[in-house]
Amino acid sequence: MRIAQRAQRVEPFYVMELAKAASLLAANAQPGDRSMIYLNIGEPDFTAPPLVNAAAERAIRDGRSQYTQALGLPALREAISGWYASRFDLAIDSSRIVVTAGASAALQLACLALIEAGDEVLMPDPSYPCNRQFVQAAEGRAVMIPSGPEQRFQLSAAQVEAHWNRATRGVLLASPSNPTGTSIARDELERIARFVRTQGGVSMVDEIYLGLSYEDDFGHSALGLPDGLGDEVISINSFSKYFNMTGWRLGWLVLPPALVPVVERLAQNLFICASTIAQHAALACFEPESLSEYERRRSEFKARRDFFIPELNRLGLRVPVMPDGAFYAWADVTGLCARWGIPPQGARPDEGGSWALAFELMNRCQLATTPGRDFGSADPGRYLRFSTANSMAQLQEAVSRLEQAL
Repeated sequence: MRIAQRAQRVEPFYVMELAKAASLLAANAQPGDRSMIYLNIGEPDFTAPPLVNAAAERAIRDGRSQYTQALGLPALREAISGWYASRFDLAIDSSRIVVTAGASAALQLACLALIEAGDEVLMPDPSYPCNRQFVQAAEGRAVMIPSGPEQRFQLSAAQVEAHWNRATRGVLLASPSNPTGTSIARDELERIARFVRTQGGVSMVDEIYLGLSYEDDFGHSALGLPDGLGDEVISINSFSKYFNMTGWRLGWLVLPPALVPVVERLAQNLFICASTIAQHAALACFEPESLSEYERRRSEFKARRDFFIPELNRLGLRVPVMPDGAFYAWADVTGLCARWGIPPQGARPDEGGSWALAFELMNRCQLATTPGRDFGSADPGRYLRFSTANSMAQLQEAVSRLEQAL
């Protein structure tokens, strides 16, 4: 059978190999063995709060399960607009909001609407691997630009300008970012958007972790950029992270008005609509009781960060930039690799560096983590991603195990 070239260009998700090994190790554990602690999964341990579950049950009981408009339930679009007003003091017209089947569908729709074959999109290295695959699926090319700790693992305006050429279509940023949990400073983001505007390009910003921001200097949506720049940004968001609805597969786009009918046509043909039950349930996310619970949970995520990052630093797994959002720790593990006699990562992704260390941690400490290989090619063997989405008790146990192993 002939496989399409676009499918063959999609790289494997290497971390899945490690996840399978962790599951196999856990399955073969003997009575009395320590259980595996999974710090490799970027998924909140919280699930949807009570009002959301109750709203889903009502929708099912009342038979509200038929197709919605391709753009989403009008009431949900209005509720999202109201959240921007109350949380970020932004007036986002609901007509600019498109409800999608998760942030994945939002990214696919945006890329298909904006990217032609051969177009280049600038992205930081490291960044979430699936984002570059959406660019490739639209026949574009993701240009990964090494972005180190001195710039918070984010693109700078100077880098964007230096790498822009005739084939460049725009930038795809994430703030806060997976895997680093770091955001782009507001003035730097403004400089990037201004330059992209002068080139007639597009600025796409993945903001799915925006609700989980912890520092006053960050946590600002790109939609609020001045001089009309925010009106030109394509913002991608999701109910998965801050709203704790990962498996419900619901997200949204905020688009410039001219792009809405274009994306609507694509959505009508590719998805028809997002899950109707999930949309009715999501309306309850914006009830005062739910929002209060989400803020309590945000405080808990911050407390986990404030405990875990200093502990990693104390143990020599240095986190060079304190994450200001999300629930990740992007740790430099070169010191620990040297201590345990693990060579630097070789030409193959399964040789040395953080990849080999991840297996060592799995076997020595029963800790599943995520090596840097999936997130880019700029020195991936140097970094390991820990998820702090687990309970405080599990994070404390993880630190205890690391300390024992060291």
